[in-house]
Amino acid sequence: MPIAADIYYYSHEEEGKLPVVLLHGAGGSHLSWPAEIRRLPGFSVFALDLPGHGKSTGRGHQSIANYSGSVMAWLDAIGIQRAVFVGHSMGSAIAQSLAVDHPGRVTGIGLIGSATRLGVNPVLIQESANETTYFNAVEKIVSWSFSMHMPENLKSLVVKRMAETRPSVLNGDLLACDRFDMAECLSQIQCPAWLLCGDLDKMTPVREAYSLAALIPNTRLEIIPEAGHMVMLEKPEVVAASLSRFLREVPY
Repeated sequence: MPIAADIYYYSHEEEGKLPVVLLHGAGGSHLSWPAEIRRLPGFSVFALDLPGHGKSTGRGHQSIANYSGSVMAWLDAIGIQRAVFVGHSMGSAIAQSLAVDHPGRVTGIGLIGSATRLGVNPVLIQESANETTYFNAVEKIVSWSFSMHMPENLKSLVVKRMAETRPSVLNGDLLACDRFDMAECLSQIQCPAWLLCGDLDKMTPVREAYSLAALIPNTRLEIIPEAGHMVMLEKPEVVAASLSRFLREVPY
């Protein structure tokens, strides 16, 4: 089981190919990324379990900056100098933070279900902090993250996986998201950026994606029809194809 800097990671490596690091959202793991993306051909892909998540040890954090620091420590431990960071929701906040604070280590960023701020419904923060209401929070998050087109059995699988995350970890993730605000710094991002949003996203609506794209200088935005916040699970082939097109244009 590959672990570096106390972070478990799944890797699909192709020698000499552009490194791509996948960063999951709140309460997620490397399994939040479908196989079509984890095994994207033509690239060296690394899907991380952030601290306290999935197979990683330690505790989760309550700030995006601390998660960014953990990713940097992992990057140093595995010996990667520069990479493209692709993040979903909370992971997209980490990718933004890395691009602003460590531009020399970031070749490009991919932001899925993202925004300049990731304000969280107070009910989710409250329910995730209490073990007796924790499952209610998980069910709400999953319900709000998918469109009506997502099969119920797949929703149930996501609920099961997220419910395995410790309440303190998910609560910390939600607090980190709620405190996140990059609006003043986004003009500093000079690397290529790729933004993706489902047209039925309730968590980070399309209007947020347009606002974010307007603030990052070198960016492209794609809206995926009939998909919600977990667009990469609802439309894995479409997202993988779009990501591959972007990555092929990133200088390496």
